Amino acid sequence: MTTPTTRTSRPLVELGPADKVAVVAGSGRLPVNIAESLALHGHPPLVLRVRGEADDGSAFDAFETEEISLGEFAELAPRLKRRGVTHVVLAGGISRRPAWREIRISFSLFRHLARAVTALARGDDGLLRILVKGIESEGFRVVGAHEIVPDLLAVEGPMTRARPLKSDKSDLDAAYAAARAIGALDIGQGTVSIGGRVIAVEGVEGTDGLLQRVRDLRGHGRLAGKGRGVLVKCAKPGQEMRADLPSIGPLTVEAAHAAGLAGIGVEAGRSLVLDSAELVARADALGLFVVGLPQGGPT
Repeated sequence: MTTPTTRTSRPLVELGPADKVAVVAGSGRLPVNIAESLALHGHPPLVLRVRGEADDGSAFDAFETEEISLGEFAELAPRLKRRGVTHVVLAGGISRRPAWREIRISFSLFRHLARAVTALARGDDGLLRILVKGIESEGFRVVGAHEIVPDLLAVEGPMTRARPLKSDKSDLDAAYAAARAIGALDIGQGTVSIGGRVIAVEGVEGTDGLLQRVRDLRGHGRLAGKGRGVLVKCAKPGQEMRADLPSIGPLTVEAAHAAGLAGIGVEAGRSLVLDSAELVARADALGLFVVGLPQGGPT
């Protein structure tokens, strides 16, 4: 089996013996991967499971856990200080925003309220920036998953036995350019190209919804007889690198295969590869290629 090329040397942020990390866990495998890696390296984290978003099974059974609702984020800092937390990682998906009636007002919230309202109008990335600044203003250091678990970060090159064909290059080029364009508008991070033409872009439904739409479109007359195609994910221009980096995992591979695609490209250095060994094994079994693309697009 091909070894995935997602390994880097040392964390960008070194944790000392007195440091404690809190993982604010949304949906998906990313929070689990981070928690497991931190524990493996001697820093078992506190996991704050976001109610209605984080895994509600046994994924975090080995860790200290607390639950927090979206409306309680104003109380995040006091809770973290009581637990001796020094570093915070924001990880995983959040499928909805809290209704105003859910939000518990506090003095801390009032200090950031005007900026938060402005950020809401700017889209998800603007809101994340305000959230990061708000947490750091309380004395914590917000770090990206890739800064403390560098093994998650994709690097350039193929990760699988399958390689892109010459005919796949036009799809990788087109999908990358489109992903950058929608990222600049803070719409999404992924696009699909088939036959050198972008046929679907990611919206609020996320990558899973995007790939389901592509699967449904396979019967469309304008795609009849067209095979292969690629999914490309890349960071938004000016992306807040400490939260919401594009990611892929084994389920992405499964969904891409179900959509009839030949492979997946992710932006190296600015994308995360989750459960990489399982991802590579599944892609090899299905005959899909997965490749880390250079920043600036395929060459």
